[in-house]
Amino acid sequence: MKTWLVAALVAFTTPAFAQELGKAGQAVPSIPFESVSNLLKLPPDMHLGEAAGVAVNSKGHVFVFSRGGSSVGPAYGNTAAQILEFGADGQYIREIGKNLYAWSFAHTVRIDRDDNIWATDKGSDMVIKFNPEGRVTMVFGRKQEASDEPTPWHRSQVYKHDDGRFRQPTDVTWDPAGNSYVSDGYVNARIAKFDKDGNWVKSWGEKGKGPGQFDLVHSIAADAQGNIYVGDRGNARIQVFDGTGKVLRVMKIDVTAPPGSKALIGNTPTPNSSGGYGNVQTQAPGAPWALCITPGPNQVLYSSDAFPGRIYKLSLDGKVLGMLGGGGRIQGKFGWIHEIACPNENTLYVGELLNWRVQKLTLHPTPQQRADAK
Repeated sequence: MKTWLVAALVAFTTPAFAQELGKAGQAVPSIPFESVSNLLKLPPDMHLGEAAGVAVNSKGHVFVFSRGGSSVGPAYGNTAAQILEFGADGQYIREIGKNLYAWSFAHTVRIDRDDNIWATDKGSDMVIKFNPEGRVTMVFGRKQEASDEPTPWHRSQVYKHDDGRFRQPTDVTWDPAGNSYVSDGYVNARIAKFDKDGNWVKSWGEKGKGPGQFDLVHSIAADAQGNIYVGDRGNARIQVFDGTGKVLRVMKIDVTAPPGSKALIGNTPTPNSSGGYGNVQTQAPGAPWALCITPGPNQVLYSSDAFPGRIYKLSLDGKVLGMLGGGGRIQGKFGWIHEIACPNENTLYVGELLNWRVQKLTLHPTPQQRADAK
């Protein structure tokens, strides 16, 4: 069953929301869309936790990296990571990597051009590559030993960067040559590069606010030319690099929140307060929590924020082409989108932390919006 949101969106939308103005005076139109209800068909004894990651392979199968799993352990030391695979029709197929040593705290899952499955686990400091059959083929990083402190990394502390080692990584992407790029994100504030055989190449970045510096590298994506787009969430911006780490441009989504917007959890952010989660920029409208670049010759970029809970469609040079959604718990609203999969320009899968679900969205851009994207 599909629930149509186009009419409801128009009824809900005030002129200020439908044509929200960016700080540069750019009118940003809303994109009508529909959301599929009851997308994933879970077994009776299985439940999603926070849907930290979502990806789609060439067959249309949906992979969800859920903060679910074991119910054994202390509240803040529990294992919270499961990869679940569903068919294109939403039927449950299997769990991948059950009881895997790397599982600790799920962050993102990605599918490469050969349908390999890559999981980034923030809690274990590891990135794992599975083949399409679900067997481990490459291991990046290393989990802290059981004899170490339970939480050895402190985000406020600056550590010496070690080749091949991560500290709370967040995401992975690839260029056309098959090189891998890992956003080594909460603690190290850098991008790590490996060649197609998994050999360490280099890294770039450090904590800061200048070009090429980061404050929480949260998401990463690559375009067809091999340029690397980095969601610098703590600085509320997207930085674009070539494959060597050279800064090409810095993009900000400067679109204000609609009047009366409320946070879904915590106090509503203000220009001077995050409302209780992260720094001020992390909860700023337009701060990139999740990035996805579409395939094909006419690529576009999708980015999501936590407040006011919208998805933004951008050209690769940073022009905001449209936006959709808003914060909420009902279908068609969003609670902290943590990852986006975009198999084509008008089909999105979004994994939400606060609502413990994945929504499939079908976008219906206007003819002008379609023309602007080309």
